[in-house]
Amino acid sequence: MKRILLTMAAALAVNAAASAKSVVVYFSAEFGATRAVAEQIAKITGSDILEIKPKVAYTKADLNWRDSNSRTTKECHNLATVRPEMATALDISFYDTVYIGYPIWWGEAPNILYTFVESADFSGKTVYPFCTSGSSGIGGSARNLARNAKGDWKSGKRFSRTVSEAQVRDWK
Repeated sequence: MKRILLTMAAALAVNAAASAKSVVVYFSAEFGATRAVAEQIAKITGSDILEIKPKVAYTKADLNWRDSNSRTTKECHNLATVRPEMATALDISFYDTVYIGYPIWWGEAPNILYTFVESADFSGKTVYPFCTSGSSGIGGSARNLARNAKGDWKSGKRFSRTVSEAQVRDWK
């Protein structure tokens, strides 16, 4: 009888592992660096992939970090109040693991990431934030996103635009 119970427990564990699903959710701007890393993570982990798209797309002028009147500058300096609308809602309800990717803007995640994080339910999920940047680190962006959501948020990771597949594999 014990042997049958152990076999049933093993079968349940295998079924639970087989039903575990992961998704890479990302927002990518001007250069597509975040998209490239998101695609690598999805390929390596066998994850589905979803893109966060703003309802009003960012233009090149909007992304000009040298212009104090650009859209991104204004959004990032008003982090607590500005929430750009997403083009479509993203459903992560049937995923157990969520990778969230974004470019770093002024040491922070773009505000549209807060729009997503505040609209999604991360309860019972493991979350791996990652960012892309040519020079800036991830800073407190991953912790700040985690403050706005439930779930088991892991330490974030910064990747450069030229990240290798081996570096992505070594991440977790």
